Amino acid sequence: MGFRRLPAKVLKVDGRETSLRVYEANTFVARACGLLGSDRLQAHEALWIRPCGSVHTIGMRYPIDVLFLDRQQRVVGVSEHLRPLRFAANGRAHSTLELLAGTAATAGIRRGSQLEQVSASSVSA
Repeated sequence: MGFRRLPAKVLKVDGRETSLRVYEANTFVARACGLLGSDRLQAHEALWIRPCGSVHTIGMRYPIDVLFLDRQQRVVGVSEHLRPLRFAANGRAHSTLELLAGTAATAGIRRGSQLEQVSASSVSA
């Protein structure tokens, strides 16, 4: 099951709507598969995995940015440009957001940023 089959929403960062389309993996199968077996993430896409406090990039062919979020969806950690065959974790994280490497900085997302998913009604497939 590719992540693009999951429900999508738009991401807000510190109250500002972005162009990022967020797919939410909140079932066992969706969390287990994550980005594996899918085409490369695009710059306007992200995968929100919840609950999730750690990720790996075994089997991936490109680097990603990983944001670790607490229960209030505040960024408590950032792992930028996580290369294939790596592992990242954060003990304070309740969920993670995976983005194409460099996207977090481009979108102005950093430790302390408040994230929010909003209706996907304005998001085209």
